[in-house]
Amino acid sequence: MSDVEDLTPLLDVPAKFDVPAKFAALGSRAERPMFNSTEDTDLLPRTPAHRRQPTSAAKGRVLIAAMAAGAAAAAAYTMVKPEDQSVTRTVLASETTPLEPTEHLSRGPELVSVKPVVNVFVHAEEQARGVAYAAERAEREARLQRPLFALPTHGIFTSGWGMRWGALHDGVDLAGPIGTPIYAASDGVVIDAGYTNSGYGAWVKLRHADGTVTRYGHINDWNVSIGQRVFAGDQIATIGNRGNSTGPHLHFTVLLGGVNPTDPVPWLAARGINVGPYSG
Repeated sequence: MSDVEDLTPLLDVPAKFDVPAKFAALGSRAERPMFNSTEDTDLLPRTPAHRRQPTSAAKGRVLIAAMAAGAAAAAAYTMVKPEDQSVTRTVLASETTPLEPTEHLSRGPELVSVKPVVNVFVHAEEQARGVAYAAERAEREARLQRPLFALPTHGIFTSGWGMRWGALHDGVDLAGPIGTPIYAASDGVVIDAGYTNSGYGAWVKLRHADGTVTRYGHINDWNVSIGQRVFAGDQIATIGNRGNSTGPHLHFTVLLGGVNPTDPVPWLAARGINVGPYSG
């Protein structure tokens, strides 16, 4: 590029090609022929080159130098501080959890001993409580589906309420074989159960929420006790022939307020219960 910087003509210019004075002010902008017609032109003349701005070469050199300096700095930084490399390491369970020593170790999957989180007995107790609660809830729902009133027993209506043989027959007789189930006519609490010195031989008495008492006489046996709560339709006893009885039957009595006997047939009918046709 030095030959471009040197703009001195290589050949002397004859006087006839001198630049007039009026063009002298143009300075280097005037073109000067590099040879004349009298000279030996066996050699190719140098082709006139356009003047280049000195700053273009300087900027190019500066740019090349800057790029070289940046590359050198990057290489030096890489040598001083290499890039961080992530290393993946496999951790075996045996490194963290001790295993019981064994005589023969297999190359298969390792088994890790894990202690139970909850005590087995505590878990069993909680499970038992859950089962008991589920059973209680199922029983309560079953009771809610039961009727509020029930027929005392399935028997033959042989005798009604009223005067008989000069005395008040204060209930109805429902005849049936000994051992026929007897049911609570309504929800209530047992206030008496067992043998009695009266003519009924043995009985069960229930007190209901409105104060009414129902009495079940001449029973053969009973499966309730005093203070026990029963629901309508629960079995409380069986038909018997105890006391002053002419045959196995249930004598069913309704005592309003616990003392005043009333005819059981309309009382039951008002609650949707029918004892059947009279056959006495």
